Amino acid sequence: MTQGAGQGPEVERTATLRDFRVPAYVHETGPFVRDVHPGDTAPPADEVYSEGYTPTQRDLPVINRGDTVQVPVEPVPAAPAPPPATGPGPLYVVGDVHGYLDELLAALQEQGLVNASGEWCAGTARLWFLGDFTDRGPDGIGVIDLVMRLSAEAAAAGGYCKALMGNHELLLLGAKRFGDTPVHSGAGTATFQAAWLLNGGQKTDMDRLQDHHLQWMARLDAVEEVDGYLLVHSDTTAYLDYGDSIEAVNDTVREALTRNDADEVWDLFRKFTKRFSFRDEGGADAVRSLLDTYGGNRVVHGHSPIPYLLGEVGSEDGEENSGPVVEGPHVYAGGLAIAMDGGVTMAGKLLVRQLPLDN
Repeated sequence: MTQGAGQGPEVERTATLRDFRVPAYVHETGPFVRDVHPGDTAPPADEVYSEGYTPTQRDLPVINRGDTVQVPVEPVPAAPAPPPATGPGPLYVVGDVHGYLDELLAALQEQGLVNASGEWCAGTARLWFLGDFTDRGPDGIGVIDLVMRLSAEAAAAGGYCKALMGNHELLLLGAKRFGDTPVHSGAGTATFQAAWLLNGGQKTDMDRLQDHHLQWMARLDAVEEVDGYLLVHSDTTAYLDYGDSIEAVNDTVREALTRNDADEVWDLFRKFTKRFSFRDEGGADAVRSLLDTYGGNRVVHGHSPIPYLLGEVGSEDGEENSGPVVEGPHVYAGGLAIAMDGGVTMAGKLLVRQLPLDN
C-alpha cells in the first residue's frame, strides 16, 4: 500500500522539555483498575486483560509536566549518512513517539536519517514507525506532519518512510469522528472523547487536526513483514481476530474504519490496546502464533514501555525522580520479540534502531 505524504501548516513551537519524574502506573484487570505505585512490579500477564477488558480508564500515566523537574534536551550530533547502495537500503524502526517531536528529530538525526534541518538524508534507507504518534506529549500533529513529509522525501531519494496503525491513532480518529457518542463496552457505556482525554489527549492536537491527517491515519496498515521481521504496534495476539494473512488484517481494519460504526471502531481500539501477550510463561508461544500465521522470524512491537514490561516502575526506595534506565530495545520471549517503546512519556528514551540489532 502506498501511504500518503504531505505537511500541514507550520505552527510556532517552543523548545520541548524532558520530564524526569516516573509517575505511578495504573493497570487494567478486566473492567477494574489497580494502581501500581513506584517500587511495585508489573503484574503477571495472566492477571491483566480478562475477556471483558475495556480501556475506559487511564491506560498509562499522563504526566502533569508543570509539577515535574524539567531539563532541556541537548541537540545530538548527526551520525554519518549511510553510504549509497544498490537495492534496498538499511532497515530502521521507531518506537512510540507520543507527541515528542524534538526527541524524535534528535533520535533520527543521531541515526543519520535526517540532517540538522530535519530533512531526509539517508538515501535508500527504509524507516518504519510502529504507531502512536499523538497524545501525552506536546506536539502530536507536528509528529504526523514530519512523518508525512519524510515519506515523500525518502521516496524521492529511493528509500521509504512508512508507518503502522497504533491504538492512539484509533483513539484520536474515534474522538474526532464520534466524540461523546456512547459506545458499548465490557464496563457499560463509554465514549471515545472521554477515553481520549483520560489517556493523554491534547486539545492543541485536536484543534490542529485536519482532514489530510485523518485520511492518512485511516489508511495506515496494522501489520507488515519486512526482512523477516513481523512489525506490529501492540504486543497482543488480537491481530489474529482480523484475518489469517497480513493483507486480510490490513483490509479488515481499513474496512472497519470506512464503515464508520462507533461500536465497531471501539472494539478495534479496545483490542489494539491489549498488551503483555508475549511476556512471562507462554509468551514465546503467543509470538509463534503470530509468526506462524503472518510470517517472519521475530515480532517487533511498540505499545508497552520497556520499563513496564520489565516491572521497573519507580525505584526501590520509592523516589519519584529516579527515572527508568532504557539503553535500547528489549529482546525477550526466547529471543522472538523485540520491544521498541523506550518509555519517552515516562522520561525514558525514544528509540530509533537499525535492524538487525547489534546485540
